[in-house]
Amino acid sequence: MMRFVTTLLVFILAFVAGPAFAAKKKPDPKSAVVTAVGRPDIPSASDPENLLYLDLSTGGRVVIWLRPDAAPKMVERVKTLTRQHFYDGLLFHRVIEGFMAQTGDPKGDGTGGSTLPNVPAEFNWLPHVRGAVSAAREGSAEGATVEEVTKAENSANSQFFIVFSPTMKLDRKYTVFGRVISGMDYVDAIARGEPPVHPSRILHAYIAADNPPAYAPPPPPAPVAAPATLAPSQPVLKPAPKAAPKKKAA
Repeated sequence: MMRFVTTLLVFILAFVAGPAFAAKKKPDPKSAVVTAVGRPDIPSASDPENLLYLDLSTGGRVVIWLRPDAAPKMVERVKTLTRQHFYDGLLFHRVIEGFMAQTGDPKGDGTGGSTLPNVPAEFNWLPHVRGAVSAAREGSAEGATVEEVTKAENSANSQFFIVFSPTMKLDRKYTVFGRVISGMDYVDAIARGEPPVHPSRILHAYIAADNPPAYAPPPPPAPVAAPATLAPSQPVLKPAPKAAPKKKAA
């Protein structure tokens, strides 16, 4: 009987103390908040404010999901330039098979940019997978000083590239700020070359929130006028040669 009473008391104490013990083991709300805000919220892939449209001469519209959570300064730069129509008409001046297609240079040779200041590096956790959109910047030569490397890393401006195939060696060395979510086949059709002989171009760039028009293909090239047909050649009549003057007798 005594054993039964003891067992019953132990059971009751465990039942009462259990919830209290569990309450003490709950995670600290403050630590939970810190974990949640370690990275900004990922923007929705359907938010029109973070969708970049590139209408390409290759036949269609490319939709790029911008990631201000990972690269807020570069995303803001691209939005600003897009709304200024900076990218309209620019060429893909450097396109390497199996690697990437680069654009965003008004000079068309890779040395130009916008009139705005350079954007500091925002190297992040986003990988250079197929369809990744990353900010182009200056490179640093082997043996460069710390100052030269830092300057190169912070030299992004208006140029960017779209990755054809995964290139993880660029991770955390270039700023990924978006990814193609529609129209990658139009990116694949961009003419290759450094520079291409007949470069592809951005016809128009838009932010989806600005209610852009539907894609309009480029107008066909103007027909080249055929050379005028020449009439059959006719024999040219030459005047009769004049008679040499006669010598006069002395």
